[in-house]
Amino acid sequence: MREVFWIAITAYGGPQGHLALFFDFFVKKRGYLKEEELLELNALCQILPGPTSTQTITAVGYKIGGAKLAYLTLLLWILPAVTIMTCAALGITYLHSHQISDDFTRFIQPMAVGIIAYASYNISKKVVNGKVSFLLMLLSAVSAYLISTFSGNTHLATFFYPIVILLAGFVTATLYRKKHKKEEKQKLVIHWSNLVLFIVIFLLAVAFGNLMSNKVILLFENFYRNGSLVFGGGQVLVPLLNTEFVEYKHYLTASEFRTGYGFVQAIPGPVFSFTSYIGCLSMREGGLSAQLWGSIVSSLGIFLPGTFLIFFVIRFWEQLKKYRIIKASIEGISAASAGLIAAVAVMLFQSLEIDFHSTLGLFEAFLVIATFFILLFTKLRSPLLIVIGLLMGVIWQFYFLP
Repeated sequence: MREVFWIAITAYGGPQGHLALFFDFFVKKRGYLKEEELLELNALCQILPGPTSTQTITAVGYKIGGAKLAYLTLLLWILPAVTIMTCAALGITYLHSHQISDDFTRFIQPMAVGIIAYASYNISKKVVNGKVSFLLMLLSAVSAYLISTFSGNTHLATFFYPIVILLAGFVTATLYRKKHKKEEKQKLVIHWSNLVLFIVIFLLAVAFGNLMSNKVILLFENFYRNGSLVFGGGQVLVPLLNTEFVEYKHYLTASEFRTGYGFVQAIPGPVFSFTSYIGCLSMREGGLSAQLWGSIVSSLGIFLPGTFLIFFVIRFWEQLKKYRIIKASIEGISAASAGLIAAVAVMLFQSLEIDFHSTLGLFEAFLVIATFFILLFTKLRSPLLIVIGLLMGVIWQFYFLP
């Protein structure tokens, strides 16, 4: 377990960087499993909804020591990042409640937009490998932008994003069926308990949320639903969260959202810990205890679906991975996800409300572009860039503001 905690506090670089650390600790140093086994587990998690790195390390724990060790692994993996992001939200709340300016975060907001734009480019470069996937990405981006910007119904956009993701997966799966009429299959032996638990918790959260109108339960339901429909990692989660909690429910301002995303890029561990920041700020009117509950239920809501699903699927993964149609659907899902990230990058850039007639506004626009190209052409990573942005903000606030 010391290995898991050490990874949790040193794991920068997203799923790719996380996988390299997993290999170093679990395969090379400890010999808990073979390289092929780790790569297969990671491949499984890539075709399931939920946080890929979190599911992979949880699956490693499950393979080594069963369900109990898997849950302990999950807790140690997410705890540092969730704690840091909760503290960040409490810090923002304290500043606002005492009317202290948070202008020192000003420069990390345009940098966060640049990071999201780079994530969209990076994902699209990997998943767009033909006319169909390119068209799905383009249609997803344009339709998401139009729905969110011009429909006048932000509630519609909340449900639109998951539908786009699922439809795109259906398209590529259908095209695969037409091209490949025959496929060798083996009978699947399925244990349904974890899937039943996954569905029952979802239905109970929806039922209790509607009957009691309790904000804590509603937060759990919101994040549990999002965690059940997100493919491709934390960057894909961003458009869903922005639409639901900023545009529709107004629990956070666009500025607070961008600041939180900037913070999560500067810390190790899963990007999904961003949800603890959102949950904590969503409950700020109820005081400290309510904010802590908001962080806890949001974190549970976002991480539990992927955990239940990996426990469910891992038992028949050897048979399932031979169904090529499963991988075919992921092509469409990934393309649509890249399109949604591109759309939210544009919307978050617009929310900056940059004044192009001022020197400061031009500098903020420059930061968006510079961040994108620094990530594209150099080896500097987002954590260091965010730290630099915070230092620039501190200097600007204390030495240049009146």
